[in-house]
Amino acid sequence: MGIKVLRIYVENSVIGGYFDDEFKEPTEKLFDKFKKGIYKPIISSHVIAELENGAPDYIKENLKTINYEEYAVNDEMVKLTEKYMEQQIVSKNYYADALHIAVATVLRVDVLVSWNFKHIVNLNRIKLFNSVNLREGYSILEIRSPREVIENE
Repeated sequence: MGIKVLRIYVENSVIGGYFDDEFKEPTEKLFDKFKKGIYKPIISSHVIAELENGAPDYIKENLKTINYEEYAVNDEMVKLTEKYMEQQIVSKNYYADALHIAVATVLRVDVLVSWNFKHIVNLNRIKLFNSVNLREGYSILEIRSPREVIENE
């Protein structure tokens, strides 16, 4: 049996993190693993929409350096996001962050990576997102920083 390739949902902070001094090195290592086919990057139309909504061209171009699978946001994902919002896990201002969680959950990825420590890679919020996921019949979603994923070997 071969090693299962991890399907990793890449949230926007990671694509931009490639150019941030604090996050550059682990993000580059993660992208390198994507390029080598060790991990499979997964994104959504929501990621693309956020990039189109003001990201500099060099960040948009960076996404094109990896062979990702893209999925459209659907009604199931939006409904799950609404369940998160009902529980007030994040405020209305951070609906976009909750939508990333819902997309990754519905797609049943192995892990979502993010550099957003306030609203996504946050232990209390992860527990709350996952309690909703379990109640709604989904699996627990692993949410990690790229540093945790690359150091896991």
